[in-house]
Amino acid sequence: ATQIRCDHAGLLLLFPAMAQLGLHQLVTEADYPSTSAITAWQSIGTLLLAKCARRHRAHHIDALTDDAGLAFGLQLTALPKATHAGTYSYRVRRESNTKLLTGMVKALRPLGMASGTAGFNLDFHAIRHHGEHTALEKHYVPRRSQRTRAVLTFFAQDHASTEMVYANAEITKAEQAREILAFADYWRHATGEDPGLLVFDSQLTTYKVLDELTARGIGWLTLRQRGKTELARLAALPAGRWKTATIARSGRYRRPQLHEDMIKLKDVGTKVRQIAIRNIGRDEPTLLIANDLTTPGKDLFARYAERMTIENELDAYISGFHLDALSSGVPLNVDLDTTLTVIAGNLYRLFARDLTRYQTATPDTIWRHFLDDPGTLHISDRGVTCALNLRSHHPQLIDAGYADLKTPIPWWNNRSLQFTFPPR
Repeated sequence: ATQIRCDHAGLLLLFPAMAQLGLHQLVTEADYPSTSAITAWQSIGTLLLAKCARRHRAHHIDALTDDAGLAFGLQLTALPKATHAGTYSYRVRRESNTKLLTGMVKALRPLGMASGTAGFNLDFHAIRHHGEHTALEKHYVPRRSQRTRAVLTFFAQDHASTEMVYANAEITKAEQAREILAFADYWRHATGEDPGLLVFDSQLTTYKVLDELTARGIGWLTLRQRGKTELARLAALPAGRWKTATIARSGRYRRPQLHEDMIKLKDVGTKVRQIAIRNIGRDEPTLLIANDLTTPGKDLFARYAERMTIENELDAYISGFHLDALSSGVPLNVDLDTTLTVIAGNLYRLFARDLTRYQTATPDTIWRHFLDDPGTLHISDRGVTCALNLRSHHPQLIDAGYADLKTPIPWWNNRSLQFTFPPR
């Protein structure tokens, strides 16, 4: 038997989730580039481990490359250096990232994730560029409250389970409004069915695209910008035209007042449903529009309020996986980076789903409590035992069955991986 010290042994706790998804096979089938010395899985796996270790971009992964234990995990004598990671990422094409995301969704659905049954929350996120010379377009960056050079990224979140299922960072201003249709096409290709209700901010797309979604039979729910004429019309309504509803939610504003109309919007071929909501802490009514004509208005209002989960999840991804670390050199292809962020987030979620009280924990919490742990790999012909160093949260891992787990790892020719924990 051989022993290898592994400074990042906690990352091997994600290997069972990788094996469960068949991730190495998905990478191979996605036609990622390879070299004569390093397979596509080994290159993508290195970048994914760096992402899961929450390293800032490719040029910071050198902190991992000296870890012989991680190199063994990918069947290498040493992990590729940052130079390889950066140059490799620019050989990757969008088609490979889309294939990988599609394969991930297909693998997640039998596990009860990425079902799409409750629809999706959609949002853009602008990753700010910090350098001086760039060909990037300008986008509004909320954290800076200004328009500046940035990479515009698009994310789709499964509403029921809150995991991200899609990302795209190759979007121009000209393509921005139609990205929602690109997501619909992606979901149909991945699952054989159109996506459920799409919920998004009013700035995400145009009325013309809403008309296309309606023509395809795809449900949508969004805000309408408040115009002076419409606000004046609503203000003139008799008090009896507003109906008080009770919303089952915590906090304030659980008894909003609603008024509904069927309205005609420019560029939308059929009338759409408008729900005006007041008594929710704003001076003017909020206007929701939808092509759903049957769901009670109060339920659509509650559903739109739940759209905030994608903003919370994006914040967790940004801080947890350093999605905003776009430096002047752009050392990693941003579309690959966002794709790996989605993959890493789902690996974290798969890992934590059996951990009591950690099913919805942020990546930062999961990393600090479980994955940021050194250890020793004990290697034999039969398999590998990962002996983790003592951590205070090991009882949760033991209760979740990790002490008894014996997982065949496909890229180890199905040699098994198991874990041991020191006695307290």
